[in-house]
Amino acid sequence: MVDVTAKAITARVAVAEGHVLMQPGTLDLVRSGNAKKGDVLGAARLAGIMAAKRAHELIPLCHPLALSQVEVDVVPDAKLPGVRVTAKVKVDGKTGVEMEALTAVSVACLTIYDMVKAVERGMRIEGIRLVEKSGGKSGHFRAEVS
Repeated sequence: MVDVTAKAITARVAVAEGHVLMQPGTLDLVRSGNAKKGDVLGAARLAGIMAAKRAHELIPLCHPLALSQVEVDVVPDAKLPGVRVTAKVKVDGKTGVEMEALTAVSVACLTIYDMVKAVERGMRIEGIRLVEKSGGKSGHFRAEVS
């Protein structure tokens, strides 16, 4: 692990996004809340929050952090068609929370896939990326709009 002993404690925030592409009929099932495995959107949101808190257990050399906030939004989007996932993670610490935000989005997307794969195996998880981060020595970052 990187030694962060000498780093200052600062407020740090990271926002990540991704989406799951699916057929319109599958999206209708997700929206209805009637998938065989239950509430897809609620389960994905909870899975993302839980994953952010455990990023250090999944990613080698990732620091364990006492997160102060994790928000995961899971929103159906007929234009994709599919589900957009966004995670915002906050901490007051010596290292950033980019990996926690990216892990939250990844696991939320995987949960969506798992819960409706019996209906559609051809879904695609795409666009997982860091959108914005602030705090720390490197300062503010905002990804270009795609």
